[in-house]
Amino acid sequence: MDENNYRVLFSEAAIQERVRELGAQITRDYAGKTPMLIGLLKGSFLLIADLARAIKLPCEIEFIQSSTYGNATQRQRSVGEVVLPPVEGKDVIIVEDIIDTGLSLAELRARLLDQRPASLRIAAMLQKRGRQETPISADYLGFDCPDEFVVGYGMDYAQRFRNLPFIGVPDHVI
Repeated sequence: MDENNYRVLFSEAAIQERVRELGAQITRDYAGKTPMLIGLLKGSFLLIADLARAIKLPCEIEFIQSSTYGNATQRQRSVGEVVLPPVEGKDVIIVEDIIDTGLSLAELRARLLDQRPASLRIAAMLQKRGRQETPISADYLGFDCPDEFVVGYGMDYAQRFRNLPFIGVPDHVI
């Protein structure tokens, strides 16, 4: 699991610095409020944990589980059936590992907006702009990502590699 088996796109140090910056930005933007972070499992678990610690405000944390990859390297087109937390009147930040086509995130965003939150924004570690099929972007973005299959920092292949502290492209076909 060392960096020798990957082309590292974003190092552990770069990720942690960027998360601190995002946390500071969210702290400024939500001063006097209690944002609700909704993490999309399983990929966002490391980001939401680090981000919550970097936000210097009280916040609520919820999770939604939806499988958009399964054991494949291409996303499915829908979030499927999920149980949404009640968000009416709350300041919501969806926390996502990677925005790829944007289809499932756009669907989830619409479902949450139907509940009338006070505000709704998106935080994502990565965004693949060349792959998007719907105009959706992160309000709080870690990094733009090339159109390659990546693993690490919560992102996986067949439930493996999530615990890599960096984000990289495997040197071989998984």
